[in-house]
Amino acid sequence: MKFCITGGGTGGHLMIAEALVEAAVQEGHEAIFIGSTSGQDRKYFESHSTFSHVYFLNTMGVVNQKGLKKLRALWLILQAFFQSRKILKQHRIQAVYSVGGFSAAPASFAAISRFIPLFIHEQNAVAGRLNSLLKPLSKRFISAYDANSPIGSYPVKEEFFKSARVRENIKTIIFLGGSQGAKAINDLALSVAKELKARDIKIIHQAGERDYERVKKEYEELGVDAEVYAFTKEMPSLMKKADLAVSRSGASTLWELCANALPAFFIPFPHAASDHQYHNAKFIVDNEMGWCERESKDLKAKLLLLLDENLQDKSRALQEHSSKDVAKMMILDAYKAVND
Repeated sequence: MKFCITGGGTGGHLMIAEALVEAAVQEGHEAIFIGSTSGQDRKYFESHSTFSHVYFLNTMGVVNQKGLKKLRALWLILQAFFQSRKILKQHRIQAVYSVGGFSAAPASFAAISRFIPLFIHEQNAVAGRLNSLLKPLSKRFISAYDANSPIGSYPVKEEFFKSARVRENIKTIIFLGGSQGAKAINDLALSVAKELKARDIKIIHQAGERDYERVKKEYEELGVDAEVYAFTKEMPSLMKKADLAVSRSGASTLWELCANALPAFFIPFPHAASDHQYHNAKFIVDNEMGWCERESKDLKAKLLLLLDENLQDKSRALQEHSSKDVAKMMILDAYKAVND
């Protein structure tokens, strides 16, 4: 079968696209990609060999634009819509899978206009505006947070499952602020560093490229031997060493922690669209699999209270909640839905 995978802009969306194309090809299908010249789409897939063809159309986000910029964004999407219609016809696409993000709009609407089944994956607990608009028109709407979703988990790379283990006591904490870093998390780590050293708890810290030098220098001044990174691709092996994570709650990181059975204290990014990071973390908390606190609260006091927690119940709950081969299940589900 011939798939088109569309969407992106940010790494979270694009990681889903990558998981889907790999699953599609493993199952003997072909997939093309339609994304945008904006965002990170080209960085991920311009030289990606798994897609048979990749297209980057001139589009930009609409939601945060005003006045003439909003009109220009809509005009670009309209032009890209007609380009997408031609691309879908040229490749005889039988199903379109949207992973969300503004770059999914042209191909998604093109699919509907050509009566090609549209499948949607929503990565966050609060659906994005485009996905909310297209949900009634889609063949399937997949969300790990939705009890009505036919697939109730999130695509995560195999490495995170391979290094999973049930945690009991805290011997190592990993602080995760994402590739750009999170000052609130960095400051929290530095504020508890001496207390952690006194308890013989090791520190692994992804500080982000912008804040790396400051964080590294302050650990040295505190006399704390921390394993500090600006950015690293070795996250599965670092998570394996950790017993507790302190992290933002973007969807990809949240579900990687879940797959690894690594309990987390989530500090949501306060300016995320529709406050989706808070709602992502709330899903974990409501299911008694972790903790969450707003950035404005007393983070140090909350974290210090967690140091004596027995993590076994939460770690086991995370392990039981996550599923392997979710991307494969999504592709098999789409194939069946199209061919039934």
